[in-house]
Amino acid sequence: MTGHMKKIVFFVFLAGFGYSAYQFMIKPSLADLVEKRVRVEKNLTRLAEFEQAKVTAEDLNRKLDRLEKAIETLESKLPPKSEVHKVLEQVTVIAQKQGMKPKTIRTLNKKDCNGYIEQPLRMELVGNFKSFYSFLLELETLPRIMKIRQLQLKKQRSDEGQISVNFVVSIFFQDKAV
Repeated sequence: MTGHMKKIVFFVFLAGFGYSAYQFMIKPSLADLVEKRVRVEKNLTRLAEFEQAKVTAEDLNRKLDRLEKAIETLESKLPPKSEVHKVLEQVTVIAQKQGMKPKTIRTLNKKDCNGYIEQPLRMELVGNFKSFYSFLLELETLPRIMKIRQLQLKKQRSDEGQISVNFVVSIFFQDKAV
C-alpha cells in the first residue's frame, strides 16, 4: 500500500466515521433537542395559562370576599322572625311621634323568598303632610330593610290641611330555616 492509498483510505475512514457519528449520535441528539424544545414551549404556554388562571382566581376571591361582606351587611339589616313585632312597634311609635294617627294596620300574606321572608303590612294613617313627610324621613333612618308600596295620599274634605295616607310597608326578615 502506497502512501497515497493510505491517505485515501484514511480520508474515507474519517468521512465514514464523521457520517456515522452524525447519523447515530448528532442526528438523534438534534431530534431529541427539538422535541424537548417543543415540550418546553408547551410547558411555558401552560405555565402562562396557569398564571392567568391564578390572577383570575385571585380576582374572583376578592370579589367573593366583597360579596360575602355585602351579604353580611344585608343580613345584619334583616331582623330574625321573632323581631318583626318590634319593627312594627317602631314604625307605629314613629308615626305617633310625628303626629300621625294610625287608623288601621293589617298584616297581609307573607312572601317566602330565597333566604328571606317579606311581611307586607297595610297601614292607614291620618295627619298633615309635613308630619307624614317627617314620618318617612325617620322611617328611612331605621337600621332595617323596608319598602313602601301602593302609596295613596288623599286630602281630607272635613279637615283642612289633613291627609289620609294608605300604603303597604314591607318588612323583610331572615328565614332561619334556610
